Amino acid sequence: MTKNIYSVPSQGSNHRLDTFIAGNSYLTRSFIQKLIRKGLITVNSIREKPGYRLREGDRIEMEVPAQPEAILIPEEIPLDIIYEDEHIVVVNKPPDMVIYPALGNRSGTLMNALVFQCSKLSSIGAPLRPGVVHRLDKDTSGLLVVAKDDAAYYALVRQFRDRQIEKYYLALVFESIKKDRGEITASIGRSESDRKKMSTRTKKGKEAITRFEVIKRFGTATLVKVRIITGRTHQIRVHFASLGHPVLGDKTYGQKTRIKHGQKLIRVPRQMLHAVSLKLRQPVSGELMEFTAPVPGDMDALMRELG
Repeated sequence: MTKNIYSVPSQGSNHRLDTFIAGNSYLTRSFIQKLIRKGLITVNSIREKPGYRLREGDRIEMEVPAQPEAILIPEEIPLDIIYEDEHIVVVNKPPDMVIYPALGNRSGTLMNALVFQCSKLSSIGAPLRPGVVHRLDKDTSGLLVVAKDDAAYYALVRQFRDRQIEKYYLALVFESIKKDRGEITASIGRSESDRKKMSTRTKKGKEAITRFEVIKRFGTATLVKVRIITGRTHQIRVHFASLGHPVLGDKTYGQKTRIKHGQKLIRVPRQMLHAVSLKLRQPVSGELMEFTAPVPGDMDALMRELG
């Protein structure tokens, strides 16, 4: 049996009990509702219904029956830790690494490696994604910050919510972008034709803002520096695909895994997207911190081949 304790912050006030826990754990809302009905989730030591509206300062206690597939096993996997202190850890995630275990990826994830490396992580999101406040796709490389305690977790969540954290990416996209810089503001939601994909053509899209600056044009590709103002699922990939400039190597939104460059046919090994810099405030001291991650070898090699 795993026990989690949550203290409801101001931004969690008036949220449904089941919705709040779903947003701060690895559990599905339907499974959470079953736990609530069994009395395994209480608010201020009182059994409440799934639709109970939370108030700031409410203390939620949750007991989750032990399940072999819900145990995060420490694994000795090399990690490029850019920075670590008592409250946060910043990692340069390699491509082809999933952040936390899920169906089909029970081991070898970033979280398996982090629980081996770190003496503690935030309890929020435990057991499978403790301290995770933002994500990167499996094939996207670069910077990721993880909270090591609950206070740091909530502070980082507030910074993301208030758009105080600046995240920049490098992306190699298909063909030449004419503008030197621009802003994409198309809303993003679930695709109505394929629920596994996101789309700008949806009736229930949420605001999405992406700003970009062209760094270099290669003729058949363009290197852009991208800042996402909002954090929608697959935002950069969806936005550039909507412009007709999908991220190279993106098998979901562009299929540009091989491109013709002059007389050569160049293979693109994975989606060319890299979280290159991250600017945030240290959750306790408030110190402004900025981190950078070097361009990964496969992306650098492709740019060299493009000239």
